[in-house]
Amino acid sequence: MGAIGPAGTTSESAGGAPASAGTAPASAGTAPASAGTAPASAGAAPRTGKTAPKQDRSRATRRRLLEAAVACLAEYGWAGSTVAVVAERAGVSRGAAQHHFPTREDLFTAAVEYVAEERSTALRALVPAGPAHRRAAVEGIVTLYTGPLFRAALHLWVAASDEEQLRPRVTELEARVGRESHRTAVELLGADESVPGVRETVQGLLDMARGLGLATLLTDDARRRERVVAQWARILDGVLG
Repeated sequence: MGAIGPAGTTSESAGGAPASAGTAPASAGTAPASAGTAPASAGAAPRTGKTAPKQDRSRATRRRLLEAAVACLAEYGWAGSTVAVVAERAGVSRGAAQHHFPTREDLFTAAVEYVAEERSTALRALVPAGPAHRRAAVEGIVTLYTGPLFRAALHLWVAASDEEQLRPRVTELEARVGRESHRTAVELLGADESVPGVRETVQGLLDMARGLGLATLLTDDARRRERVVAQWARILDGVLG
């Protein structure tokens, strides 16, 4: 800003004597200015056309990072899941990863929430809602808690219990994911929570699924899980009607 003022002042005072002589060049200069308008407008369309692919690439990069972060958490735990490790798995540079997620905490909390939302959406698409499909709904809900997403989330939860800067982020995330899981369960089960005891029964189902998820971390007892799922489907039929 300071450099512009002196330069403009000099030209104005120097132009005082030959003011009339300078008029022609000034008007002559008008034509190029207007001529330059056409290329500017012509160039607008290509710039707009290039924006969409760039945004698509950015979204694709972000999605790869989020999915890679959950996979790394599930496999390596919090200590082994650095930004560099996630970036390598996603096939992007560390700089690109930090462009999307400035901190490690940003990356992993966003990743768990993103994948949780994706899985809930997929579950709604796969399992029809209503009393006739309660067994399938229970199986789908249990699957959410016995796969890589739950394992990744568990590592994040444990890390948050030890790290002050991570704890508030994960506490807030847990509340959001918990509410979404509850809404999904209510919708799929066709549950009416205005009836006394129904809300607690739905929450009991989610707690049971979380417990099965913890048990699966050490041993995958699919046969036992089947029996538990079948029993809970019967319990829900009795409570929900």
